Amino acid sequence: MSFESANVHEASNRFVDEFATLDPIAATFAGIPTDETKLTDFSPDGYRERSELAERSLRTVEATEPADESQRAAKAHFLERIGLDIEIHRAGLAVGQVNVIASPIQELRQVFDLMPTETAEHWAVIAKRLANMPSGLAGVRASILDAAARGQLSARRQILKVAEQCETWSGATGDSFFATFVEGARDVPGAPLAELAAAADTAAAAYAEMAKFMRAEIAGKAPAKDAVGREAYELWSRNYIGARLDLQEAYEWGWAEFFRVEKEMVAVAERIKRGSTLAEAAAALDADPRYKVSGRREYERWMQRLSDAALAELRGVHFEIPAELMRLDCRIAPDGGTTGAYYTGPSDDFSRAGTMWWSVPAERSEFITWRETSTVYHEGVPGHHLQIATGVFQADSLNSYQRLLGWVSGHGEGWALYAERLMQDLGYLTDDGDLMGMLDAHLFRAARVIIDIGMHLELEIPAGSGFHDGERWTPELGLEFMLTRTITDPAHVRDEIDRYLGWPGQAPSYKLGERLWLQLRDEARRRHGEAFDLKDFHMRALRLGSMGLDNLGASLRDV
Repeated sequence: MSFESANVHEASNRFVDEFATLDPIAATFAGIPTDETKLTDFSPDGYRERSELAERSLRTVEATEPADESQRAAKAHFLERIGLDIEIHRAGLAVGQVNVIASPIQELRQVFDLMPTETAEHWAVIAKRLANMPSGLAGVRASILDAAARGQLSARRQILKVAEQCETWSGATGDSFFATFVEGARDVPGAPLAELAAAADTAAAAYAEMAKFMRAEIAGKAPAKDAVGREAYELWSRNYIGARLDLQEAYEWGWAEFFRVEKEMVAVAERIKRGSTLAEAAAALDADPRYKVSGRREYERWMQRLSDAALAELRGVHFEIPAELMRLDCRIAPDGGTTGAYYTGPSDDFSRAGTMWWSVPAERSEFITWRETSTVYHEGVPGHHLQIATGVFQADSLNSYQRLLGWVSGHGEGWALYAERLMQDLGYLTDDGDLMGMLDAHLFRAARVIIDIGMHLELEIPAGSGFHDGERWTPELGLEFMLTRTITDPAHVRDEIDRYLGWPGQAPSYKLGERLWLQLRDEARRRHGEAFDLKDFHMRALRLGSMGLDNLGASLRDV
């Protein structure tokens, strides 16, 4: 469709253009063309400027009458997302936020993972961006000091853990990330090697200074308590879910879902090793050579083979997958981040492919695949890659905000978890080891609903749970629960607790989002009867792009 008279789309596109200038790091992550020598201004002034843009754009879209259904959906999505951004800013929760997984300190480092490195010109841009790191981190420091003055510092746990990350990236315990990264320019003719080496040293020194600042000036001022409380949690939950939750109902449902998945796992464990507990069945699988891969390079190859096979086999049969989506890169992430897998989307023009990243402990060289087969489907196809890249591909029907910036965790993570179970339905998890891995992932996500809500609201553990009945959740109990009631890798579990405490409301979005996707599919099946077409349902849903769960329900219940 043409956007010449599509005012909602035009306003949304203008917002993206202006936002990309004000937040060049977000633009790089989204694959939006921008001046990539620059870093985002994470100072209070930078946040204020972006919030003012959001408020102006919100007023414009509010005043615009949608001309058709596509504009109606685009308007609802923009108002819901941008309205929440403004609320979070006004509540003082954005400026100075620090957590172990998704705050400015990680973004400033991770943006280099997504920059092109094929030519000397690419490396010249990287050198300039690296050289700007002291000013980029100075803005972060200013915002953290602003948060301290307002009494809204992140918890001490987050401050100290992020200081550790800064030390790793600075090279305090080995080679710096930046020095290692620029080594890649040595094979590129004409690359500015001396400039890159100096800029890498500058960036590393800036991260070393950031670590000292966090430990010496901030940690002592930060609150020891991790729980954010109901008011802040409700706002963050709306941000990640795109709906107003009844938190008590969600907490109780999390327990019911945990027990349901646990029962399913017990039956599979019995087939793996008769009379075994879940932990014993997991140990048997860990010892099975069929599921072992040695070396990081071989692990990358295992991921890539599985991902490539899923793309090829699902295309044209269960999903319509354009040629532009048929490349998905699988890579081990640089050391220093939290353990786990994540996905970064393609650029707007698909010159940069979608990428599945695996962050693993630095010392690990042996990998167990039964736990991770369904994770490849979660991050790749039919999970995040199919979902996000399909949205990016819809340039004829979605505006730039819908395609590139309007991500909602409940929609995206809910779909990816739904995709794991879907692969079982499609006959891809017939091996009991791989099936146990998928069920463990679902048990883990159900546990997240329980302990994320429970820890931040300090709720009571219900009678009959078999785990500290009647006590109130603490981080220590959260860690014990995950270590004793799931079979997830303990190193991953310890990182996860830190993640939940610093990223309130995000962890439940997986299971709660999956719950809605399942409900909407079942409603469509009942509504259409024998005429229901699962492939058509999936493609209609994916082509809508990301949106909050309330808006998703409204959109899919109309078809």
